[in-house]
Amino acid sequence: MADITLCKDKTCPHKERCYRFNAEPSLYQAYFINSPRKGDKCFYYWGENAKEIWNEDSSNNNAE
Repeated sequence: MADITLCKDKTCPHKERCYRFNAEPSLYQAYFINSPRKGDKCFYYWGENAKEIWNEDSSNNNAE
C-alpha cells in the first residue's frame, strides 16, 4: 500500500521502473489527474537513475 500520489500514465517510457506507476494502490489512493511528465522528463519519477530522467531533454513527445 502506497501513501503517495500514484501515476497512471501508460504511455510513459519510464513506467516499468517507476514506483509511482507500479506501487500497490490503497483503498483511497490519490492519483495525478494529468500525467506529470513533460516529454520524457518527469520530476515525479521515483526509481533508479532518477537524476538522469529529471535532466532529460523535455523537447520530445509532450504528454497530454
